Amino acid sequence: MSWSELERFVEAAESDPALRRALRHCRSRQELVLAGQRLGYAIGMGDLGQAQRLERQAGWCPEAAAG
Repeated sequence: MSWSELERFVEAAESDPALRRALRHCRSRQELVLAGQRLGYAIGMGDLGQAQRLERQAGWCPEAAAG
């Protein structure tokens, strides 16, 4: 697991429309992590959890915004 790998994965998804479309089919965090791993990113569930905690601390969380 690597925070820098998660950042690279997010940057790739933001800049690549085809990747972004493919990732929209992920129905869970685990599917998202598995998709990233299949693409060669060394990410894990812990990285997503850390990102979510940091977003909450910053006062914004996608789940809170959606609900």
